[in-house]
Amino acid sequence: MPHIALPAHLPGVTGLLEYRKDASKPLRELTQILLRGENSLTEAERELIATIVSHKNGCTYCATSHSAAANAYLGEPDTVACMKNDINQTPVSDKMKALLAIAAEVQENGKNVSAEMVETAKNLGATDMELHDTVMIAALFSFYNRYVDGLATVAPTDENYYTEMAKRLKDKGYYRPDEGYEHLKTAAL
Repeated sequence: MPHIALPAHLPGVTGLLEYRKDASKPLRELTQILLRGENSLTEAERELIATIVSHKNGCTYCATSHSAAANAYLGEPDTVACMKNDINQTPVSDKMKALLAIAAEVQENGKNVSAEMVETAKNLGATDMELHDTVMIAALFSFYNRYVDGLATVAPTDENYYTEMAKRLKDKGYYRPDEGYEHLKTAAL
């Protein structure tokens, strides 16, 4: 049960963002820029970064949500499952493995990112922007994970919830829908 009163039909971060729409607007904009904005990293790759951080933080809601989003972009679930077990065995480019390793270190402590890790990523083709955005996405999702779990939000157990959310995130991104979330009340019934 959440520590504060949140709409029952809006589990996880969605209910929190609705609770403080004034504070959530810039968060949504930042998330949209980082995960859906123009970038040399694909949307799937950026969702993988959000997933590995959320997974390592043990945030069920965020890890499941972003796993579903990454799966929607990739068209399969095996990459995410493999990444959660062993980044080095993940079927992605070596550059992406290096960026995921950096994200995993940021999740633990930003000071864990060494000059050697950065040099390795650069030698594998990572740009300064890709390094910047990897660290920023990892930091942002560490924030989101603590926000969601710190207020004990609900994480649905129905996989269909996450599949539908992934479709919304893929189709509409991270902005608040103009129509809000009233339509989800009937879906929750």
